[in-house]
Amino acid sequence: MENDIQKYKDNQKTSYLASVLENLLKQEADTKEMAASDPEMAKLAEEDLKNIETQKNELLDQMNAILEAEEKEEEFPNEIILEVRAGAGGDEAALFAKELADMYRAYAKLQGWGVEVIDESQTSIGGYKEASFEIHGIGVYKKMRFETGVHRIQRVPNTEKNGRVHTSTASVAILPIRKRTTIEIKPTDIEIETSRSGGAGGQNVNKVETAVRIIHKATGIDVRSTSQRNQLKNREMAMSLLLAKLQAKKDEEEASEYSADRKSQIGTAGRSEKIRTYNILQDRITDHRIKTSWHNIEKIFLGYMDPIIDALENAKEFGSGDETDE
Repeated sequence: MENDIQKYKDNQKTSYLASVLENLLKQEADTKEMAASDPEMAKLAEEDLKNIETQKNELLDQMNAILEAEEKEEEFPNEIILEVRAGAGGDEAALFAKELADMYRAYAKLQGWGVEVIDESQTSIGGYKEASFEIHGIGVYKKMRFETGVHRIQRVPNTEKNGRVHTSTASVAILPIRKRTTIEIKPTDIEIETSRSGGAGGQNVNKVETAVRIIHKATGIDVRSTSQRNQLKNREMAMSLLLAKLQAKKDEEEASEYSADRKSQIGTAGRSEKIRTYNILQDRITDHRIKTSWHNIEKIFLGYMDPIIDALENAKEFGSGDETDE
């Protein structure tokens, strides 16, 4: 029991209950010793030992439930970083990236989740070259983990005079923020740059170097945080993003090496895998992995994504995302 109790003592959430359990174990040992040395007290000791056993079991059940919930949260964290990035298609791709980001933010709002901007790089017409957001709430990673990959849109742009259908792409990455991580970043591993935040935000934002960029030398991973009004908070946000990216990279490498389960890997799939097509003219969204389509794109873009999210969650297996959707 002494070895078993150590795991409860080492956990901050169960350490107090572990100390109560240790006291019960001492009481149990003392009671047994007393009963063995004094037969007349054995009857009384029997009742005490039953009570101690009941309390021990209740404590163990409570601590195990806490550890189980913690393990579940480690597998499906309640915080993620969402990244969207324009792909092929110029201005149309940037507009599509913005539409995807707005769709996810609207979905998050409907779920009661919190959304915080980390960085936005906008085009002159209001699209996103790239943007990143922190989203937190119960079940956020469990629901969003299958959104990673290349999203494709087929439509006639407003600027297209001949009515030709254009195809544009944007990539999405869902990065879980795990409370326990094996990633260690030393000061010598990174370069930190500061600059003035651009865009709206008042004179303070534009005059003070609040924006932070961190470069991880070994991998070349580059992260930015510009949304906060002071440099320290932007630095913390950028480090959180860097950790999430490094952990996701490690998870993806381990999954591809050790696991043949395609569905288990899809949550950390690379951006290069085309997963979904949004065909505006036909009012149809098709997910190529589960070969399923939905209609009413306008409503889905407003954040009503539950049919898609639920179908992916309930799918027994995933296929390749390389099929075309003409």
